[in-house]
Amino acid sequence: MSVAATPRNSLPPGYRRGAWDEMIAADGSVNPSWSQISSWLGGLSPEQAMATSNEVRRLLRENGVTYSVHGAPDGEHRAWQLDAVPWVVSEQDWKTIEAGLIQRAELLDHILTDLHGEQKLITGGWLPPELIHAHRGYLRPCHEMRLPSKRQLILYAADLARGPDGRMWIVNDRTQAPSGFGYVVENRGVMTRAMPKLFHRTGVRRLAGFFRSLREMLESFPAHAGAREPRVVILTPGPQNETYFEHAFLASYLGYALVQGDDLTVRDGSVWLRSLGGLEPVDVIVRRVDAWFSDPLELKEDSQLGVPGLLEAMRAGNVAVVNHPGSGVLENPGLMAFLPGISRHLRGEELILPAAATWWCGEKQARETVLSRLDKMVVKSIHRAPTFGTVFGGNLSESERASLRDRILANPECYVGQEQVGFSTQPCLNGSSIEARRGVLRGFATSTTDGRYIVMPGGLTRIAASQDALVVSSQLGGTSKDTWVQGADTEPFVSLWSETEQLQAEPDARNVPSRSGENLYWTGRYAERAEGTARLLRRAVMSWVEAIGDDDDQLRRHREILMGGLLGVTNAAPIHPEEAFAAVSDEDEVISLLTELKRPGSLTGILRYFRNSAYAVRDLWSPDSWRVIEAVIREWVEDNQLPGKELDDYTDPLNRLILHLTALLGLNLESMTRDAGWRLLDSGRRIERAQFLLSVIRNFLVESRPPAEEQLVMETVLAASDSLVTYRKRYRTHPRLELVLELLLLEPNNARSLLYQIQRLAGNIEGLPRQEQGARLTPEQRLLVDTTSRLRLADISQLVQATGNRRRKLEAFVDQMGSALYQLSTALTLTYFRHADRPHFLRG
Repeated sequence: MSVAATPRNSLPPGYRRGAWDEMIAADGSVNPSWSQISSWLGGLSPEQAMATSNEVRRLLRENGVTYSVHGAPDGEHRAWQLDAVPWVVSEQDWKTIEAGLIQRAELLDHILTDLHGEQKLITGGWLPPELIHAHRGYLRPCHEMRLPSKRQLILYAADLARGPDGRMWIVNDRTQAPSGFGYVVENRGVMTRAMPKLFHRTGVRRLAGFFRSLREMLESFPAHAGAREPRVVILTPGPQNETYFEHAFLASYLGYALVQGDDLTVRDGSVWLRSLGGLEPVDVIVRRVDAWFSDPLELKEDSQLGVPGLLEAMRAGNVAVVNHPGSGVLENPGLMAFLPGISRHLRGEELILPAAATWWCGEKQARETVLSRLDKMVVKSIHRAPTFGTVFGGNLSESERASLRDRILANPECYVGQEQVGFSTQPCLNGSSIEARRGVLRGFATSTTDGRYIVMPGGLTRIAASQDALVVSSQLGGTSKDTWVQGADTEPFVSLWSETEQLQAEPDARNVPSRSGENLYWTGRYAERAEGTARLLRRAVMSWVEAIGDDDDQLRRHREILMGGLLGVTNAAPIHPEEAFAAVSDEDEVISLLTELKRPGSLTGILRYFRNSAYAVRDLWSPDSWRVIEAVIREWVEDNQLPGKELDDYTDPLNRLILHLTALLGLNLESMTRDAGWRLLDSGRRIERAQFLLSVIRNFLVESRPPAEEQLVMETVLAASDSLVTYRKRYRTHPRLELVLELLLLEPNNARSLLYQIQRLAGNIEGLPRQEQGARLTPEQRLLVDTTSRLRLADISQLVQATGNRRRKLEAFVDQMGSALYQLSTALTLTYFRHADRPHFLRG
């Protein structure tokens, strides 16, 4: 049904709403809180609707917002989905939701404290011990372990849906490591850019105050190990996690370091960050790693994601981990059967937000109820596991229900049955039409420094993948929505940062994990390698395109030299090394070097490594830098947008790629602070540019050739090193070998020369943190002093001399320089990326 056909105050024709629809009331009128959205939808033509959806997708893609689904065809770095129609929640509705979430957070905090303390709820018969002890989230090593705060449950999230009676129901509790915060902020940013007038007319409450309170809470934990203020880090499983984008976004948004398990180490009962400046104390860890994986010494022994000794550091009171590692036990859906009674027992009140009727199968009577009504039940495991999701009994065949029955009877304490409740529907844009789909809202709460809970005025809404889908899941293709909570008055702007904050500025190296520095270094190397390879391949493509139909022997010989040099510089073996070289055309070789993702040395393969390194430090890039990176990734790695089988089709993509990589270098030069991370990024580029130049010289200029061939080869070398125009302007003569080598090796003002790279490396390394050693040079500095001296003493007139058909002295010189650069890279790695046991040496 066309969007333009939507009436303003009646049920749209063909709109298949559920028993309760958020926008359309039972009598077919528009709910007052949706009036602005209804008017907007009613005024959209199909073309405008499609344009709006496309604009939202463009902004998300431009920002690099991803959500990975492992095993799906497009699962790796899959683009985040956002519907252009928000879920509007009235002020009155939100007051009920807010009160219910605060009540539930306080109740769950009490349960968490009790389960890891006196366990009165178990001994008093309010909770069955089997329900708790059978759950994987109950961690015995966490018993008697407390955070130094008034609340043990710091972050809380709950999935809510409106039932057929119009009430909001709790579907799931999320307490382990609640996700979705970052996506909420990103959704809001996209929506305010895509439709700013509609956003402001609707009177939407802002989000920044919630995150400001969260920062204040995290930074209220006591600091240890001599730190003047607490150092907070966000612990992520790494780039392969489905919500890694969010981890990186939150680290950047909140101003904290993003770390992985091997970035942290425990020494003397305290947690330390392996930073570029050495080991630095850590006081607060925002945990996005499931608790079971967080400490291989006491929990999952083969985990590669955690920090050995983390729980011991918590017991010593030297680090606070948010959320508490034992908080995962609260996600047990079996608890829902007992929460109403516990609420009456502890608080003397009914739950404001009820859950669907729940029966824990560990109790005989409840189990019999579930088994007798299995065709009307929703069955869940008490554990969150990929092997058993939400099962709708009514969708099963007789044999499948029999199998489920046997599974429940084998381990009844591991299953719950819930009454199937139909969720409300709401309007969604599907291309140029509007559809009603079921939706679930994830609301978020955080503890404050005085022990209260506050609720984010909004949340992450997810809608089903189709009109008929019952399950709402991002893993199953669901789409997100921004959630617009209406307020009585226009809210003033609230900064994320407190005006009273007086945090001490720290040397930059203290806040850059060694892993981040290493990934920045390799991002620089891969970016430079990709640019150099692209320039050389562009030269190869042009040599074919410009001479189509020309059968000149000299051009044919030049192509042979070009192909040999290409394979040498890229270290790529021929496509079919077992066959004769002539069995594969040169054009096929070039296209393979352009496009074969799994071929070593190919341009697309290099760009994939570049993407992986850049994505691993997603939190450190500016928005503009990431847009450039995203443009490269989209065309060459992810979307398969490369052209067909003709060489001349690749000229424009190569030009765009070189332009994007050059733009990224310019952004890094002009926009990034000259901190330790930037120096490593730039050092990676300088080492790679120098090594690429030496490889080009070795593969093209060491062999002596007839003058006509030499001219073409020297032009190729100058073009590949982006120095052809510089040579012509400087020397105003045809290429001569001694002048070419002088420009490429010794010219200090040529940004592509070897000497220029060495000088830049010396400046970068001088600015990196170093241990106190007086006037002594570091290993990196000694290597650079020696390399600079050998380079400046080089005699070009000797290097150009040939013995037979080879320039032996040039070959030896190039190999010597390459070996020195390799040693420099190794020294940097040992000093800054592999210093697990080195104490911190930066002094405040």
